[in-house]
Amino acid sequence: MPEYSLVEIFRSFQGEGRNTGRQVVFVRFAGCNLACPWCDTDKSPRFRLGLDALVAEVEAFGVKSVILTGGEPTQVERLAELVAALKAAGFWIGVETNGTGEPGWLQFVDYVAVSPKLEYAERTVLKAADEVRVVASGEERAVVAFCRQMREKIAAADYYVSPCDLGGNIDFATAKAVLARLPGWSLSVQLHKLLGFR
Repeated sequence: MPEYSLVEIFRSFQGEGRNTGRQVVFVRFAGCNLACPWCDTDKSPRFRLGLDALVAEVEAFGVKSVILTGGEPTQVERLAELVAALKAAGFWIGVETNGTGEPGWLQFVDYVAVSPKLEYAERTVLKAADEVRVVASGEERAVVAFCRQMREKIAAADYYVSPCDLGGNIDFATAKAVLARLPGWSLSVQLHKLLGFR
C-alpha cells in the first residue's frame, strides 16, 4: 500500500483560472523539482498517509471535487493508484502542475492546469492541458516571449497570465503590460489571497 508525503489537506475555493470559485479539497504534496525564486508555497513534508487513509481524509470534507497540487504532484510516486481510488469514489479531480512531468495517469483526471515557469523553460515537457497559467515573473519582453513559446508548445483551451507575488507585493503592472501584447490571453489573479482565504 503506497504512502504519500504531504504538506496539508484542506477545503477551500479554487482561486485561479477557469474554475475560480469552485469549492474543492486541496491535497498539497510535499516536494518540488524546481526552486523558483519567488515561490511562496510551503513544500516541506509535514505528515504521511497511506492510500486508504488519504482517500478517507478527502471524503470527510463532504466535497466531491479535489485538486492535487504541491509542490509538484507529477513527481509523486504511485499517484496513479490515488487517482484511481478517487475516481472510484466519484470525485472530480483537478491537477496543478509545473509541466515538467507527463505521467500516464494525467489522462484519467478531469482537469489539468499547468503553470510552466519562465525560469525553467527548457524543462517543460507537457504538451496538452485544460489551461495554461504563466506567472509574469520577469521582464515584460521575456514574459511575452515565454507565453508565446508556451502557447505553441502546450495545447489548451485557456491561457492565463498571473501577476507575480513577491512577498505580498503583487505586480499587476507587469501582468497588465504583458496581456496588452498577448491577444487571446486572460488575467488570472490569486483571488484567495485578495479575499483572505486559503
